[in-house]
Formats: sequence, C-alpha cells, structure tokens
Amino acid sequence: MLILTVLIFLSVTLGLAGLFLWLTPTKAEQRLQALSNPAERPQWTETMVNLVGPFAHLSSPTGNWETSPLKIKFLNAGIRHSDARLIYFGIKTLLPLVFAAMAFLAIRATGQTDNLTLLMYLILAAVLGCYLPNMFLYWKIKNRRREIFESFPDAADLMLVCMEAGLGLDAGLTKVAEEIKIKSVALAEELHLTNLEMRAGGTREKSLRNLALRTGVEEISAFAAMLTQADRFGTSIGESLRVFSDDLRHKRQMRAEEMAAKVPTKMLFPLVVFVFPSIIMVIMGPAAIQIVRTILPMLNGLH
Repeated sequence: MLILTVLIFLSVTLGLAGLFLWLTPTKAEQRLQALSNPAERPQWTETMVNLVGPFAHLSSPTGNWETSPLKIKFLNAGIRHSDARLIYFGIKTLLPLVFAAMAFLAIRATGQTDNLTLLMYLILAAVLGCYLPNMFLYWKIKNRRREIFESFPDAADLMLVCMEAGLGLDAGLTKVAEEIKIKSVALAEELHLTNLEMRAGGTREKSLRNLALRTGVEEISAFAAMLTQADRFGTSIGESLRVFSDDLRHKRQMRAEEMAAKVPTKMLFPLVVFVFPSIIMVIMGPAAIQIVRTILPMLNGLH
C-alpha cells in the first residue's frame, strides 16, 4: 500500500512538472517571439484600457502629468507604458466600488442587519480598494530598487574594467548595459536608455541625472554626480570608479549583514505562535495525560 501511494505521488508530480515545462516557453522561444513581433503591444494592456479607461477621468488629477510625482514613481517601478496612468486611476476608481459591493453581499449573506456595522465594513472595504493600487506600486518600486542596488556594484566593477581596457565612458556604458543584462534586466534597461539619450544629442550630465531620477536609487545619484565632477574637473575617471566601486561593495555587504541581523527578530513571532506551542504539547502532553489518569481516580475515590 505504501509503494502504491509513493508511485501515485511521483506520477502526479512528474505529470504536473511536465505540463509546466510544456506550457512555459524557454528563453530562446521568448527571444524569438520578441524578434518576430518587436512592436506588438501586449493584448492585456489594450483590454485593460478599454475596460477601466473610461473610469480613470473620475479620479485622475488635473495637473500636468509630465511634472507629476506619480510619473516619477511609475518610472521608478519600471512602468513606461503610455496608458499606465489610465489603467492606474481606472483601477483606483473601480476597486472601491467592487470591494464595497463584495463586502455588502458577504455581510448580507451572514444575516447581519446592523446598519452601523454594515456601514463600517463598507467603508473599510472601499478604503482597502482605494489604497491597494498604491500598495502594489510601492511594492514594485521597492523590489526594483533593491534589484538595481544589488546589481549596481557589479556594473561599477565592469565599468572600471572597461575604462582600464581603454574604452571611453560612452562605450563602457554600452558594454556594461549588454553584460549586466544577465543579472539585472532593470539596470540594463536603464543604462541602455541612458546610452540612447546620449546618442540622441543629450549631454552626459543631463543623461546621468535622468538615470538617477528614473531609478530612484541613492547610489546611482552619487554615481552620476561623481562622473559629472570627474568630467568637469578633468580628474581620472578610473580612480574615481575604483573608490566608488569599493564603497558600493562595502554598502552591499553592510546591508546584507543588517538583514542577517534582523532574522532572529523576524523569527521570534512564528516561533512563539507556531513552534513553541507544538513543542510544549509534545513535551508536556504525555505528562499531562499521566497526571490526569493518576489524579482522577483519586478524586473519584474521595467522592
């Protein structure tokens, strides 16, 4: 019976793994699809714009979008689609209504008729639906900044190697953007946009400043300021990059040590709530059963 159970488990697991590998395209297939349809827009974006776009005007601000802080947040999150604003504000308009309707149906299904309780739950559901897009945007910005920060020391080392090999700063940025794509696609995209901006005629100072603005990472702002000063005052860019890359590696190591030091504190809650009660039950359970079996006959004898 045990062998049959193990065989069934292995068969189901291997079947699901094969189905996943069959449905998931490989990297080569994704690249071929991208090359075959380079300018094709994703279908889901057009569908979302058609669904929630008409509701976006109800909650979208009336100021200039080009200078809006929300546009900078979109750039920090890696969202550059022209219709992203319509999708964002359309969802912010519809989600409170949808969440409030779901809360109303759920409360009515439970049979509660208190109007004050119903109103409170409706308001909480609407507030949650209103702030859910903000939370998603914050989460996406945080993950992208962390990815860029963790990959940027390696990019600085590659830049230093390119400069010492005799390449110029523009050619070095192009080479780093090609090589760092293996580790961080987000950083490679930002460096590629910086190269395109400089090729289009933008100044190096402005292009690096825009790079720092799009990423929102403090270290890249320092990198842009360092290259600008080195270019302006004629100092050695290689020496500046060597000192800067050493400082970046030290900061990455310090952040890793800080995260490792927080692990015991983060593990305290699951240990107290989930692990310790189980250990106490395993250790104290047999003793408690033995005590009950010993004391109960004695108490019954007294009565």
